Amino acid sequence: MPTKKNPAAKPLKLATYNVNGIRSRLPHLLAWLDEEAPDIACLQELKAVDEGFPAADIRKAGYGALWHGQRSWNGVAILARGADPVEIRRALPGDRADDQSRYLEAAAHGIVVGCLYLPNGNPQPGPKFDYKLKWFDRLNRHAESLFASGHPVALVGDFNVVPTDFDIYNPASWRKDALLQPESRARYEALLAQGWVDALRETHPGERIYTFWDYFRQHWPRNAGLRIDHILLNAELASRLQEAGVDRWVRDLPKASDHAPVWARLSGRKAAKKARKRSPSADEATGAEGQSANQALMSE
Repeated sequence: MPTKKNPAAKPLKLATYNVNGIRSRLPHLLAWLDEEAPDIACLQELKAVDEGFPAADIRKAGYGALWHGQRSWNGVAILARGADPVEIRRALPGDRADDQSRYLEAAAHGIVVGCLYLPNGNPQPGPKFDYKLKWFDRLNRHAESLFASGHPVALVGDFNVVPTDFDIYNPASWRKDALLQPESRARYEALLAQGWVDALRETHPGERIYTFWDYFRQHWPRNAGLRIDHILLNAELASRLQEAGVDRWVRDLPKASDHAPVWARLSGRKAAKKARKRSPSADEATGAEGQSANQALMSE
């Protein structure tokens, strides 16, 4: 699928959707892509090996795709409308022994996107929570270099953290959950402190808005939800943020995922007449991956 030559001149719609099983929820995914037409869509919890990814169906819907699957668990993908995403990396740096499919990074439509599925961490305390915190620390270290890269960058996905009590219907009933632990929240706050902008909260500062409703105790009909799916924008992209929202209608479909898609609309930018010179510090921060991203963005 050929990459569009000038994606910068028009608005860009960026989205994330935890599909909770891409094979069983493929009709939902395709219906959402057809109705909402995001330019870039990040998916989590594919729960399928690479060979089981429905690439032909996705391409028929008008999207190029990259994916990193895993049998029965995890799995992430990046879709680009009318284009093929250019892969930068398919694992979070910092632990070569980590074989869980939770991170994928690519260039598409003139921006760099990191699609992530952060560990849940339950039960806590215990090894799963320890893994969550270590993974979060690795993410924050990598995010710092991405933020300073000079590229327009978004970190998108299921972060498995409820940032504040305002982001959950009833914090008391979830107080022991890994999603609300002070250590989890402190790492999310440290990520924002780097300068990242939480698109949904930025555009809905005073609204109780949720992205996840579990299957128990009629939580969806009662709108008893949590906000754990986030779109974070670095300075280059935050200046282009126009609006953001949640496609709640997808959660209301029969046998739906327990997550609803989250999206952000960004204004277009004027195409540069020539490549902007990057500082040595930015090049050193991004290394080979940053150079790959620069080449990918320049080629579009």
